[in-house]
Amino acid sequence: MVKYPSGSLAAFRKTANKPKIRSVYQHKKSVSFSDRGMTLEQQINESNKYYLEEEIAVVHKKPTPIQIVKVDYPKRSKAVIREAYFRQASTTDYNGVYQGYYLDFEAKETRNKTNFPLKNFHEHQIFHLDACLKQQGICFTIIGFTSLKRYFVTPASFVIKSWKTKNKSSMTLQEIEEHSIEIKSSFRPTLPYLTAVDHFIADRNVENGK
Repeated sequence: MVKYPSGSLAAFRKTANKPKIRSVYQHKKSVSFSDRGMTLEQQINESNKYYLEEEIAVVHKKPTPIQIVKVDYPKRSKAVIREAYFRQASTTDYNGVYQGYYLDFEAKETRNKTNFPLKNFHEHQIFHLDACLKQQGICFTIIGFTSLKRYFVTPASFVIKSWKTKNKSSMTLQEIEEHSIEIKSSFRPTLPYLTAVDHFIADRNVENGK
């Protein structure tokens, strides 16, 4: 069966005997709304849901195009896909619009602590990001170092340059720190990557003399 992870969190249940009117709750300084065990994709999906609900941005995960070959119907109301294949290579994970700017980005995770392997990027993804940059899109990669619980919004231009560098197999953590904007896992949104996009927009406006 083919499923697309929504990354949605389970709804909180109301406990019994709670007063109908609640006083304002102030979080203690020690309380952390870290990733709470979610994958990077789930965090981004939750963030996109928040941005959409608050009318801040419209960003969606791209569906993976597949060709269904065989389907079984064990019940009239259910269909189970038994065989399928990818019709074409997918491009990047997400795209959308924010403040009139087209966004296109990829999400990648690694358990490495000192570097990110460039083999995690496919050639068609690099070419796609490069093509979007030429059309003035804002393109980047959200890189998650899961062992360190650190997240970076890395400009696509740096990723492309690194990928095309001969005999270069990875981007070191130090390089990523120097060329990226680090973001912290939060509550709403779960992963506030648009704060980094704001910096990219500001830099572009400076370059254009605005």
